[in-house]
Amino acid sequence: MKALEMRSVSVVRDGSRILDSVDLDIEEGESAVVLGRNGSGKTTLMKLVRGDVSPYYDEDSPTVMRIFGEDNWNIFDLRNRIGIVSMDLQLLFRNDISVHEMIASGFFGSLDVFRGMSVTEAMERKTSAAAYAMGIDGLLERKTESLSLGEMRRALIARALVTDPRTLVLDEPMTGLDIVMASKFRQMFDMLIESGVSIVMTTHDLADIPKKVDRIIMMNDGKIFADGRKGALLTSKTMTELYGEPIKVDSDKGVYRMHVTGV
Repeated sequence: MKALEMRSVSVVRDGSRILDSVDLDIEEGESAVVLGRNGSGKTTLMKLVRGDVSPYYDEDSPTVMRIFGEDNWNIFDLRNRIGIVSMDLQLLFRNDISVHEMIASGFFGSLDVFRGMSVTEAMERKTSAAAYAMGIDGLLERKTESLSLGEMRRALIARALVTDPRTLVLDEPMTGLDIVMASKFRQMFDMLIESGVSIVMTTHDLADIPKKVDRIIMMNDGKIFADGRKGALLTSKTMTELYGEPIKVDSDKGVYRMHVTGV
């Protein structure tokens, strides 16, 4: 089964095509990184998966948008299959809830554990286990306003993991993290992939790409620019074409980095 199947998918905003007739398949169990400059369309692609935006339906170009084989899907019904982590989601939480409440809210697809929501003993165990896996089990009683950026991201990932999703969708998860913390997150994502969790993430920085991810989907101007294996695409030539600037790509022990040349 395909985790994601898209045919002729466009997103139109104010008369402009933010995504333009995208065809894309991601198999269940497959991890991939969507790479591109800011404004390339990669975040809009993730918003489609999250259900935050809807495809533009053109009678002349039949659109297919399926997640785990479902045409008419609801992200709340899919939360046992897909875990979502994004900056947009992070900003929606109040800053006075506890880390425990934030993580447990993942069972309900909510922004808190509200009155009438019952957290069972099994949920409590999973909440604690997810916090432990993310290294924040000592922070469960802390208010989110006291968290560092890295701790907040770990809490969001723990929240996404409590329902044992098959796939994690991560939109620019390293944004704002320092180089040391970003490296730790990359290693953490590699461990999740090894444990059987698929990761689909967006980034504009090659250094963010987990070593265990081999498929790269490049986007530019709302379209798929290239789609293939990491070793074939992460080259100075291809990155120069993608970014429109002279770029040199280096790799060291499976970690790729790029820098602009001739400046």
